[in-house]
Formats: sequence, C-alpha cells, structure tokens
Amino acid sequence: MKNFNLSAWAVSHRPMVLFLLIATLIVGAFSFTRLGRLEDPSFNVPTMTAVVAWPGASAQQVQDQVLNRMERELQELEQIDHVRSFARQGYGGLTLWMKGGTSKADLETAWYQARKKIGDVRQTFPDGVRGPFFNDEFTDVYSVLYALSAPDLTQGELQALAEDVKRALQAVDGVNKVDVLGRQAEQVHVEFSTRRLAALGLSPQSVIDALARQNALVPSGAVEGSADRPLVRVSGAARDADDLAALPLEAGGRLLRLSDVAEVRAALEDPPSYTVRHNGAPVLALGITLARSVNVLEVGAQLDRMTDALKTSLPLGVALEKYADQPRVVDAAVWEFERAFLEALAIVLAVCFFALGWRSGIVVAASVPLVLAMVAAVMHAAGWALDRISLGALIIALGLLVDDAIIAVEMMVVKIEQGWDRVQAASFAWTSTALPMLTGTLVTIVGFMPVGFAKSISGEYAGGIFWVVGVALLASWIVAVVFTPYLGVLLLPKKLAAHKETPGRSQVSLTPSGGLTRSGRSGGAEQHDVHGGAAYARLRRVVGWAVAQRATVIAATAALFLAAGAGMLLVQQQFFPTASRSELLVDLRLREGASFAATELQVRRLEQVLAADPDIASYTAYTGAGSPRFYLSLAPELPNPGYAQFVLQTAGTPEREAVRARLIALFDANEAFPDVRGRVQRLEFGPPVGFPVQFRVIGPDTQQVREIAGRVRDLVRQSALVRDTHLEWNEQVRTLRVEVDQDQARRLGVSSAEIGNLVQAALSGAPVTQLRRGEELIDVVVRATPDERLSLAQLQDLQLFTRSGESVPLSQLARIESGWEEPVLWRRNRDMTLTVRSDLADGVQGPTATQAIWPTLRPVLDSLPPGYRIEQGGAIEESAKSNRALFAVFPLMFAVTLLLLMVQLQSFSRMLLVFLTAPLGLIGVVPALLAFNAPFGFVALLGVIALGGMIMRNAVILVDQIDHDIAAGSAPWEAIVDATVRRARPVVLTAAAAILAMIPLTRSVFWGPMAMAIMGGLVVATALTLVFVPALYAAWFRVRRPAGAAAESTRGMADAAAA
Repeated sequence: MKNFNLSAWAVSHRPMVLFLLIATLIVGAFSFTRLGRLEDPSFNVPTMTAVVAWPGASAQQVQDQVLNRMERELQELEQIDHVRSFARQGYGGLTLWMKGGTSKADLETAWYQARKKIGDVRQTFPDGVRGPFFNDEFTDVYSVLYALSAPDLTQGELQALAEDVKRALQAVDGVNKVDVLGRQAEQVHVEFSTRRLAALGLSPQSVIDALARQNALVPSGAVEGSADRPLVRVSGAARDADDLAALPLEAGGRLLRLSDVAEVRAALEDPPSYTVRHNGAPVLALGITLARSVNVLEVGAQLDRMTDALKTSLPLGVALEKYADQPRVVDAAVWEFERAFLEALAIVLAVCFFALGWRSGIVVAASVPLVLAMVAAVMHAAGWALDRISLGALIIALGLLVDDAIIAVEMMVVKIEQGWDRVQAASFAWTSTALPMLTGTLVTIVGFMPVGFAKSISGEYAGGIFWVVGVALLASWIVAVVFTPYLGVLLLPKKLAAHKETPGRSQVSLTPSGGLTRSGRSGGAEQHDVHGGAAYARLRRVVGWAVAQRATVIAATAALFLAAGAGMLLVQQQFFPTASRSELLVDLRLREGASFAATELQVRRLEQVLAADPDIASYTAYTGAGSPRFYLSLAPELPNPGYAQFVLQTAGTPEREAVRARLIALFDANEAFPDVRGRVQRLEFGPPVGFPVQFRVIGPDTQQVREIAGRVRDLVRQSALVRDTHLEWNEQVRTLRVEVDQDQARRLGVSSAEIGNLVQAALSGAPVTQLRRGEELIDVVVRATPDERLSLAQLQDLQLFTRSGESVPLSQLARIESGWEEPVLWRRNRDMTLTVRSDLADGVQGPTATQAIWPTLRPVLDSLPPGYRIEQGGAIEESAKSNRALFAVFPLMFAVTLLLLMVQLQSFSRMLLVFLTAPLGLIGVVPALLAFNAPFGFVALLGVIALGGMIMRNAVILVDQIDHDIAAGSAPWEAIVDATVRRARPVVLTAAAAILAMIPLTRSVFWGPMAMAIMGGLVVATALTLVFVPALYAAWFRVRRPAGAAAESTRGMADAAAA
C-alpha cells in the first residue's frame, strides 16, 4: 500500500474509469430529478403549549391554583429551556420551550413526560377547570392554504362542504394532513328571560335540570332470554333544536313546552373563539401539510389539478381560492438560487479557461458536473432536499470544489512543460499533492463543523451547510485524484512550451520521485524552470524581502489583526436577516380585556383601508389568535380575544415596502385606530424571535415590577434606534363584584354558588347537555335573552328563587360594585415578568440596538430592589444562544484540525504555525463588511469560522511543499522562496475561483453577509499565504539568509517597486 498510486491506477485502467465517469453522471442526473424542493429546511420547533379554562376565575386565581402547579411539574423535565405562562380572566396557558437542537425522539419523549406530569397533577385542580389542551405540532407548516366561501350557505352547511373538500385534498399523494381552520362549533341556544320564568313560577335551574335529564344516555338493561340477550333502548333523547323546543315543562300545575318559555334555536358558538376572513368576507380555511422530503412543486401541481376538478363540482356560488402558495414561492426561490448557481458556475469556468487555457480549463471544468453528480446522489440517498440552505451551500462549495482539480492540473502542466509524458505527469499529482490536498480538504470541511453539530435551532436550521459542503469537497478530492488525471491524459497536449530560464539563477525542478534537482538536467533530460517569467521574478523578490524583513511583516500583520478586531465594534450585529418574501404581517392588539366583538370591529375597519390600497393583492384576517404557520419562522400566538393578525400579499418587495411605510404611518398617527396597537412586520429568516428588542423585568411583586418596567420603557423610548416601545401588559381592567349579604342569603336559602351559577348562565351561558349527531357532539347552551345578558344595568334585576319557591331580584341579596384587577399575568420560569418591547428603526439591527441601549439602563439597574432583575431578550438573546451552541463545538473543531495537521506535518512546530494562520482572515472580513454596510450575524459568523479552514488549507500545502524541498536538499531560505513561488499560481487561482463564485450570493439577503465576509477574508488570506506564511516560517524556524541574499532582497524590492 505504501507505493499505491490511485492516479496511476486511473490512467492505467481507462475503460474502468470511463465507466465510472459515465455511471456517476447518470446516477447524479437521476438523483437530481428526484430531489425534493423546499423553501427552507425542516427543523424541529421545540415548543409545546397547554391551555386551560376556568370560567369565572380571576387571572390571579388561574395562575395560583392551576398554572403554578403545572409549571412546577414541567420544570423537572430534562433539556428544558424555559416555561412561559399567561393567566387571563377565566383561562390561561403556558408555553414549554426545550433547548434548541433537541432531537425529534427526545422531543417526543419530553412531550409524553409533560402530558404525564400534568395528568398526574390534574386531579388537584379546582372544580370547574377544563383542560389542559395540548398542542405540540408546531413543526408542521401549511404549504398551501385555501379559502372556501359561500355567501348563500349557512355556516353549518359550509362546514359540511369543507369536510368534503378536505377528504378530496387528503387523497392527493404527498399530502400529510388537511385541517379546516376558522370552524365555529355548532350549538343550540336556549335563551330565557329570568323575569318571565319568575312570573311562571319556574327557576332557571329547573329548566337546566329538565334539559339534562331528558337528554341523558343511561343504560336500560337487557332481557336475559334462553337463546339471546336483546338490549332495551328507551326513546326520548333530543336529536335537534326542534326536539328540544318540544320538551315538556311543568309550571304551576300546567304543562308547557320549552318553546313557550324560551327561544330555542340552532346557532354557532357566541362569541366565536377564532375566525378567518379573506378579502373582507368570512371564510373557512383549509390548511395542507405535506409529507417530509417530498417535491413541493410536484405535489403543488397535483393539488392544482385536484382543485380544478373540485371547482367544477362545487355548488353555484361556492368559491375555492388558493391564497397561500408555497409551491410558487419554492419555485421562485429555487430558480433564484439555480440562477445564482449558474452564474457562479460560469464565473468559475471563466477563471479556469482564462488562467489555464482551454485544454486545462476543460479538464478542471469537467470536475464540476462530476462533483455535483456525486453530491446529488448522496443527497438523494440521505433524503436531503434542495432548499435555501443546501442550494446556498452548493454555491459556496462551487468556488472550493475546483481547488483540488486546479492543483492537480497545474502540477500536470508543470511536469509536461518540463518534458514529462502525460501519464507520468498525471501519476505524479498523487505523489506530490494527494495527501496535502486531502488534508487541506478535510481542514476546510472541519471549518464548517460547528454549524453541523451545533445544538441549537439555528444549527438545526443551517446545519446542512456542513454536510453539503463536506460531501462536495470530499467528492472534489476523489475527482481530482481519479477523474482529473484520466481527463488530463486525454485532453492535455503531449508537449508544452517551457518558459525560458532566468540567467544567473540556479533552476529548481521536481523529479518523478518527488525530489528536487538544481542542475539543468535530471535523468539526462533537460529540465526548465517554468516559474522563471517576469511576474514570477517580481513575486520571488517580494517573498525574499518578506523573509528577510520577517519581523516587520509579522508585526504589521499583528497590527492589522488588532485593528480588525477593533473595527468589528463598528460592524452592526445581527441574528438572522429579513426575508425577501412579499408578505407582510399586521398585528392588531386591543387593550387587555377587550371583547371579541370589539376586535372584530377593528378588523373590519382595517379591511376597508386595505381594500383601497392598489399595492395589496389580497389580505386575510385571523381574529382571536395568530395566523396558521404558513412560514417556518412564524412564532405561535396563543388565543386572545383582543388580538387579530392580518397577512397581506403584495406583488413584490417594492410594493411590500410601500405598503409597510403607509401602514406604519397610519398607526403612528393614532387617529384612525386610537384603540389599537398596530404592528407591521416583515417575515424573518431563522428561528422565531418576536420583538427584536426586549428587556424583561422580573420580580415577585406585580406593582413593583410594573413600576420598574415603566422606568425602563421611558429610558428605551429615548433611543433613536427603536420605535413603538411599549409594555407587554400594563393596564388593569374593570370588574363587577357581586358582594353577597350572607346573612340574608342564608335566611332565604340561597347559596353563593347558586348565585354564581345563575349569573354565569344568564350572562355567558352554561352548557347543560349535548346533542349526539353521528360523530359530532353539539352543546346545548342555556343563557338569558340579549336584553338581560348584554346590559350591566339589568344584572341587579336577575331573579333568584328562594327555598320557599318565591322569586327575588339579585339586588335584595347582594350589592354590585365596580373594581379593578389584573387582566393578564405573564411569568417566565414561575417568576413574574413584564417585558418592555420595541421594534427597530429602519436600517438598525436588533443586537446592535440592545447593546447600545443597555448602558442607558444603568440608573435602573443600580437601584433594583433585592429579588428583582432585568434580562435582555429578543434578537440578542437568541443570537447568544446560537453562538454559544457554535462555540461549544469549537474544542472538537480545534482537536480535529490539530489532528489532521499533525498527521500531515508530523511536527508540533509546523502544526502550530499553520494553526495560527486561521484567524487572520478577519483582517479582510471587517473592511469588507464595513465597505458594503453588511451586518455581522449568524450566517456571516459561519463564513468567518469556515474561512479559517480555507486559510489553513493553503498554509498546510505551502508548508508541506517547503518541507519537501528542504528534504530534497534545497537550502531552507531558497526552499521557502521557491516553494512559495511555485504554489503562487494555484493559490491565486483557487482563491480567485472561490472569491468570484461568491459574487452571485452577494445579492442574496440571507447569504450576502457570508459571501462578503468570505470574499474579503480570502483576498487578504491569499496575500498572507504568499507573504506572511513564508515570513512566519522563517522566523519560527530561524532560517538564516545565505551569503549575498541580503543585498539581492533589497535590490529585488526596489526592482519590484519600480516595476
């Protein structure tokens, strides 16, 4: 195995290599056509929500009696990040966040344990608590949303039709599930007047009991016969509202029907909990979730064919409209990246042809489809799809995957110019460069390791960069040592003109065994110095000067590095950039305690504004909660009757920005919508963040927390970097307290519970039984008539029945007083939390704003009472989590890098020398980011980390070449200079290919900062490889100048400057 030469094997087994080449292209083409297409890579959203209802309870009671017990149990889970809960009047909920990067299996285990623990504590909840109701399906994204509308149909008929459409769409291959959104529960309302019941001698409780008894399902026994056992069924259960209306009641010795004393009608839940409106009309939405790793474009085409067929069979007046179309977005996004890829490919090929000539260019260019074919085959086998991350990674890899081919072809050309035959030259590439190339390739791959192994949501989202780039670079090495020598033997000329020798200088050339000769001949054949041209002569003098003035070069490089570190403070910090999609999100938040009807009124008013805007193609309103997750980075919004969210569809980015500016001005004016806090936001890349600037005030006392948060808000508002600064919750809401005279109530035989039940039934309604229709259960709700239910003044006139059967108004037993209480209480990890939230001024990044504002909060921070604290949230917090996950992988990355360097260099000194060059790319990164005003975020950080691997790749090959020359007998000084000169052309060519291939990515909002960072870093790194590394090597190993070199280097620098 010691003498095994894979390149020699390739050129001596040409039919076999040709077969492998053709097979690779065929398999790659087949695999590429089978790859799935997605907008973004799928990642697990480590979130679960649990919602509870406790009608009649205050927010404080919901928190203390229910949520606190749930939170205490959940904090015992492993891998938990935090628990955030809210308590409102009558209901509450919590959101459980696990640590980012938790595997799907571990998440499923955590969700099971959460349900189990809450189930164990469920029995300790007070009577009347309903739930909890869990939701952990936030990883699912609705790829397509349809609006189903029918003005002439009732809601019940429309819901039945929606079920038919759902079944048809569910049958499409590739569809995982179909959900009907905006469905309102059917109910039967029994509305009575307490005064009329009192006049007839009926109590509300007697009506409720009659309904419950009549519709109860009880066993009726069976006849035990000798042969069979027939079961007995008793009729009388109500089937619909008409059956309930005919229910007999006894009042004062008379037999009445329920319809004589109450209005009985089929209806929908009132008020609704969640509604959907599209372009100003009420609709039902059908959300379609696709199976993982499917081709979204193909499934989208199948859905289009299915809906076209459905439209022909729908009743007249029924409309089915697609208003969220991820296949169209994916098609546009994939084409955008494919176009960028083709542009990058053209640039790389142009570099190859221009710098190497057409024959050598063809050999290098042939490596591109071969490598891509291998990558496509691996992606197909692994189940990876073409998405934003994998396509961007392919473009990044494109500039790197030709490196090994360029090095191999350059070595072949040099040897052919020296008079070798093509087979011998092709075989020599393995002997001289295969192992250094492999080490350099692996070091470059290791530079991407942190993002591949980072345990965070960001790492899971962007981790495909490591795997795709890694596969591409490994494939490029295989191509360089197998297919490139084969193609070189076929396509390169048998002879190439040699460069003229430089008079007065000993010539250096490599022998077939890897040795180095200094005479004009080797083995009887004349060897020419192919690096003796004018450009190489100037470079030789520059390198010689750098080696001679090593202290100056090293000091200057160190100074530039420190300056770059200081300059990084001037670069804006970022988490993830804004998406380029054309949608806008508009949030409407009313004051806490606002009714659903009030929210719906504001929704209709904003619909009138949107309908008149020509730049808006369509708009959809979701009232009572947030929009369904049609985009991966949308944060879940828990139910809230005072909240609504619009999704606006515009024609493109210019229209989106124009609409956004107009809506922001509309809300800032505070005239058209004075009762609403409106927020207009673009979609964001990466994990959900919420408000980009957040400061959490945490402490035990609600009033003290509110006071501190108010001071923080006032200080934050003074910053020009943010706008719309407000508190997450603040104002109290009005309540009515029924203060019962307990002595009077006992004398009349009325309890507080009976009074509460009557008030609940009269005002909000109380479910008393259920109608059973097929698989559906329809609640029967008893409540007062609208004139008694909706008037606060009528509350004191509600009629109560005493023990003796007489009716008395509520005012004889109790007095009604107005009060105030907390409408909502937010907690984080069981600590009371009030968050100060802000949006950003245009052109400002969240982490930068937070860092700038934080010092201004020092007066508040210094005066905090014991037990209170302020934490940073928003973009800077999520960015810190992602960065910590990256940095946690650094020890492994360093260890693997050092291991690879040691294997190649077999020297601690050389290993450390190469390793120390890794961070020097920062010298070029900072000027590039500042010049283009590009922010430094998570994606740019990945580029800087990977840049270290690219720099070490060139350094290790150069150091290895120097060591080979010294081992072959060259003087150390001349070995440093000559090896650098010989490596210059492939170093410059590979750097040029990588840099220029990044140009199409600079237009990308997502990849632009990374591309600029890598481009700037590689420009400087290339120069440092040719100047700093030789100087550092000479200083590290104390290489002395040979006699006469001092004068020559001084004269050489003068000549170079003159040239």
